[in-house]
Amino acid sequence: MLMDDGLTVLHLLARRTPSTDKGAVAAAIEAAEADDCQVITAAMLGHKADICFMALCADWRTLRRFQSALQRAGLDVGDSYVSVTEVSEYAKGMPEEMLRGRLHPVIPPEGLNAFCFYPMSKKREAHANWFATPYDRRQEMMMEHGKSGRTFAGQVAQVISGSTGLDDFEWGVTLFAKSPDVIKKVVYTMRFDEGSALYGEFGAFYVGYLDYVDNIL
Repeated sequence: MLMDDGLTVLHLLARRTPSTDKGAVAAAIEAAEADDCQVITAAMLGHKADICFMALCADWRTLRRFQSALQRAGLDVGDSYVSVTEVSEYAKGMPEEMLRGRLHPVIPPEGLNAFCFYPMSKKREAHANWFATPYDRRQEMMMEHGKSGRTFAGQVAQVISGSTGLDDFEWGVTLFAKSPDVIKKVVYTMRFDEGSALYGEFGAFYVGYLDYVDNIL
């Protein structure tokens, strides 16, 4: 169950229960990391979850063992998202180093501790069918989208992962920002791009901040 290239991205949204064993949770993270898996933890705001685990690994078996270990540690995993790192078809011509960075990202980016995750898809409606739109037009809209994002260079970093055939939406978007208000600004700004305003569909948003698991639980 190994990826041919790139990494699987697993987001697990969990709640603490009376039986949660913090030591066992920490041990689950250590075991996953020892098995070539990147794991970060984020404290969640709001009622949807207490903690988000974001794990990147090439082997699905490692991710499944990690998920099971968290459940055995007494966490209630109430939501999840499965996706894979990918190089977009609109990224043609980018330097090889940047392309490899998209397939094998290293998280978390230094100094960007505000955290946001949400899934999204492109519409297939009669008046706005992304997949029936010619490639050149789609590429033009994606270039506009990228230009908007670059205005936040140094303030936000993202991991865009594909989930078509793997989960309920088509992409997962993970944002790391220098402060919570930057997350709001970048999402709001980019929603005015035609590719989002006309074609974007969004799932639930999970927001919080990166921290050590001992401090979260």
